[in-house]
Amino acid sequence: MTLGNSMLIPVLPLIEKKLRISSFQVSLIITVYSIVAIALIPIAGYLSDRLGRRVIMIPCLVLAGIGGVVSGWASWQMDDPFHMILVGRVLQGIGSAGAAPVVIPLIGDMFSDDKEITAGLGTIETSNTVGKVLSPIIGALLASFIWFLPFWFIPFFSLISVLLVIFLVKIPDIDNEKQSVTEFTKCVKDTFKANGKWLYAIFVIGCIIMFVLFGVLFYLSDTLETYHHIKGVKKGFFLAIPLLFLSISSFVSGKKMGQKKKLMKLVIAGGMGLLALSFVALRLQHSFLFLLLFLVFSGIGIGMALPCLDALITEGIDKGERGTITSFYSAMRFIGVAAGPPVYASVMSVSHHLVFYLSGGISLFALLIVIVFVKPEEKKESTIKYA
Repeated sequence: MTLGNSMLIPVLPLIEKKLRISSFQVSLIITVYSIVAIALIPIAGYLSDRLGRRVIMIPCLVLAGIGGVVSGWASWQMDDPFHMILVGRVLQGIGSAGAAPVVIPLIGDMFSDDKEITAGLGTIETSNTVGKVLSPIIGALLASFIWFLPFWFIPFFSLISVLLVIFLVKIPDIDNEKQSVTEFTKCVKDTFKANGKWLYAIFVIGCIIMFVLFGVLFYLSDTLETYHHIKGVKKGFFLAIPLLFLSISSFVSGKKMGQKKKLMKLVIAGGMGLLALSFVALRLQHSFLFLLLFLVFSGIGIGMALPCLDALITEGIDKGERGTITSFYSAMRFIGVAAGPPVYASVMSVSHHLVFYLSGGISLFALLIVIVFVKPEEKKESTIKYA
């Protein structure tokens, strides 16, 4: 699912030239996908709690593949395919809403031990980031043959995902049959009422992380091509460098955290601090070498934080409401994905220095949210309590 979205990042400048559209318009190819997902993820999360994870995941993966076919066909056959490409991306967004976001609560369903859940979530975030690492390379490689070829590989990846879910994923049943819709809604409201402060904090932090990540990837893609004349597969490899370190950091963070909730807060704070410092350093020195170096540090910071955020929210919510609650978290992350490219495109049109101010400032804001609002207590008996 990550490949289906992120591999378009390095291709956006090429699409912009081929379709003769503006930088803002081409950013909408990422944004419309995310906006639709934002609206539908909570519904998919609710339905996955009520009907089961597999019942939601498989049809949505198929729909994501159909969206890729629509975008690919329009690019191939139409003289002015931009709006039909967006239609295909809308279908992909609908499909993505019930696929990737359902994975987080699914990990919580599959394991009962918090250490296993945290390790599983670390592996998921690592897989997610490996997709981001491979995305620019695969996207650039495919586009080097035909500029719209990445669209046609989305149904290919979706088909693989469908087969994997059908034959390899063993999903535990969730028994909510005795609970009416009204009772379920009340439970969700009670969960937000009891845990709202730290839940909302994690939602906002997740949104900020994705906003900065996808905004910076958009900025880096444009900068590599416009100022350093690095294009194609070579550009894909450069885009993959910070993402590779993000992936490694996610894997290590997920494996090492276990049940240490207070340590998770420190790691999240450290990750956000490292992210903010990276952009402060880039404002002072942003030559090509330093740009890559400090973006590596920013990737490490993001990678440290993501599995801890996933674990805090997953382990703190009962299985019956887990899909619904984590869907709000996933929706907030998609808001960040949707907002990043167009906001950064607008900021870049004014001054590239503003990119560093914006990224550093909002990362510092995330750090303050962690310090003030996320106050976990170590697990006692069967529940996790948050101050």
